[in-house]
Amino acid sequence: MKRQIATTADNSKTLFVPELDEHYHSVHGALQESLHVFIKAGLHECMGPDKSIRILEVGFGTGLNAWLSLREAMKNGLSIHYTALEKYPVLPAEIQELNYTELLPDGPVDLFDQLHQADWEQSMEILHIQNASFHLHKKQTDLKNFEASEEFDLVYFDAFAPSAQPDLWTEDIFKSMFHALKMGGLLVTYCVKGDVRRAMKAAGFEVEKIPGPPGKREMARAWKKQNL
Repeated sequence: MKRQIATTADNSKTLFVPELDEHYHSVHGALQESLHVFIKAGLHECMGPDKSIRILEVGFGTGLNAWLSLREAMKNGLSIHYTALEKYPVLPAEIQELNYTELLPDGPVDLFDQLHQADWEQSMEILHIQNASFHLHKKQTDLKNFEASEEFDLVYFDAFAPSAQPDLWTEDIFKSMFHALKMGGLLVTYCVKGDVRRAMKAAGFEVEKIPGPPGKREMARAWKKQNL
């Protein structure tokens, strides 16, 4: 899969795939989108007295969501176990072109590279300090081959848009995400299309539309509040 570096409206970098005519992040701001959709609307909703959170990310990509989650672990004393699925890992040369650590210097700058250097197919400890930890398990696999049962508190659903990969936004896929979540678990995604929300509801989720990031009016948040 050929990719090109692109600069988004908030000056943060992303990747562009000409074959799919798709960007990895919003052109209105990669960093702003990730902070809004996955951290503010997702991770912050899962933070409570129990500081241990298990996250599943669909689409590791540039590692931005993982790095921002690691940053939140340090800021809030969280213990995060992070599983990331990625069929086409980003190349080292591409990683060097990304500028997230320059735009957010309060984040763990040295750990961004460690996220990408971590071995695939095994759990790696990226961070362990007095009151915070972060374990990363990267899996190079197709989402359709992934199975889990009530393991996760939160799903970051960050696949390419339905127009580019419609097979990843089906009722069957969302059923697998539903079963991967613990009771009370949460799935967040930037996509709020009607057929996507209907697929989520058919899979068992309670779905809400909430304000989206800059450049996008709405996003979707889906809760697991019942067993099927």
